[in-house]
Amino acid sequence: MSWARPIERALRMDQRSWERHANPWSAWTRVPILPLGVLALLGREWIGLWCLLPLALLAAWTWWNPRAFAPPRSTRSWASRAVMGERVWLRQGAVPIPAHHRWWANFLSLLPAPFLLPLAWGIVTLDWTLALAGTALTLGAKMWFLDRMVWLFDDMARSHPEYAGWLR
Repeated sequence: MSWARPIERALRMDQRSWERHANPWSAWTRVPILPLGVLALLGREWIGLWCLLPLALLAAWTWWNPRAFAPPRSTRSWASRAVMGERVWLRQGAVPIPAHHRWWANFLSLLPAPFLLPLAWGIVTLDWTLALAGTALTLGAKMWFLDRMVWLFDDMARSHPEYAGWLR
């Protein structure tokens, strides 16, 4: 989990950006960032250094996305609860989470790592099959992590009034 805090700081996630990021549009429009980045890198064979333009746009979108949408009227959707669960997980130093959630969240946060190897090798060698398989496995692991974050949030909201207050 130690890697998550620096990312949160780099993205300048504050109370307001977390509220806006809980909008399902924010959560779902982040999903294609990795596949589009992989596509841009694989496309370097045809577009050369122009592949850096979509990568720069994707980097900008990654930063701006949590601020791009208004806070949702309801935070009861799966996507909203996944984002709020990530926030709970990141705050576990201040508000401890149950051990069974901590273990699974830490495991699932690291699960995509081995899939990045075939993804990266596929990009380097322009092996579309390997790159796309690595992308699919990485995204699948991320979605499993997000599903676990929903479970974490639901459990924590039942026992912590502050988290229950995030629901509307």
